[in-house]
Amino acid sequence: MTNEAEPDLPATTRNDAVANFDTGPAGFVSRLQHALHGTPSLVPLIVLVLSIAVFGALLGGKFFSSFALTLILQQVAIVGIVGAAQSLVILTAGIDLSVGAIMVLSSVVMGQFTFRYGMPPAVAIGFGLACGALVGFVNGWLIAKVKLPPFIVTLGVWQIALATNFLYSGNETIRSQEIETQAPLLQFFGESVSFGGAVFTYGVIFFVLLVVLLAYVLRHTAWGRHVYAVGDDLEAAELSGVNTKRVLISVYVLSGLICAFAGWALIGRIGSVSPTSGQSANIESITAVVIGGISLFGGRGSILGMLFGALIVGVFSLGLRLMGADAQWTYLLIGALIIAAVAVDQWIRKVSA
Repeated sequence: MTNEAEPDLPATTRNDAVANFDTGPAGFVSRLQHALHGTPSLVPLIVLVLSIAVFGALLGGKFFSSFALTLILQQVAIVGIVGAAQSLVILTAGIDLSVGAIMVLSSVVMGQFTFRYGMPPAVAIGFGLACGALVGFVNGWLIAKVKLPPFIVTLGVWQIALATNFLYSGNETIRSQEIETQAPLLQFFGESVSFGGAVFTYGVIFFVLLVVLLAYVLRHTAWGRHVYAVGDDLEAAELSGVNTKRVLISVYVLSGLICAFAGWALIGRIGSVSPTSGQSANIESITAVVIGGISLFGGRGSILGMLFGALIVGVFSLGLRLMGADAQWTYLLIGALIIAAVAVDQWIRKVSA
């Protein structure tokens, strides 16, 4: 039995043939996977545009009115500010369950320092912001220096901050009438300005500016690159010369400070200082981050994605409410979006596997 001889081709031709076979044009799915890996915020942006289009088609001018669209922004501003703080932490492959408690505790400190101790509102606000940063420092120090898991640390700090909040305030609410007459600065973020018929509160403007600032810092500064490096691979970041402990502590301090600003904005939003407000901010902030395409495994994602995620929640909530649907449908759809977002994140991560 004889073997048929292979054609005698030049070596360069055979090598080119192999190379062409290995690097052939990628399919649509593969190109999409790579595009989403490079731009994680693309998925929530697509979902946001589609949800606006669907509710707009169903509700018409009722949904596309300037009042409805600005109401969405006002509703998601607090969650978005807290979500910005949560985004920084999750980018380092951590999680902060104490963000809501820090927000409320900071607002209570602002109110108590003003009305219990008679301090000028500006000074009281400063103490409230310092309180948020201090709690964030405690979180960061325990995680970076003592090497405790972020979930356990922030779960414990959440309970401590929550208990401190109720004990310190005596579970008493400072009413909006008192604040309006004696310390209107506390309600600053609740004041509004009009642009062509649309009404924006200062809280909404602060939220948007905060997202833009953090997006720039994360993408165009050494500190921002270090945040991504720590979340992507902590050991590799250390070997490359990054002071990972300092980065982690700074992230949690900044997160606490942002939550304190959220506490100030919360006073403006509800008009009063209430120790029982904002109890669901922890879950809502994580929801905005996950739907926004920021990986729970750290090192990948965009703060702009969190903005889109928060807006998606706001669009679904308002759209279903205008349609007269039961509120439980909102939770059902948001839950489905969370699971879908994590599934997409796992699929996208296979690009670098």
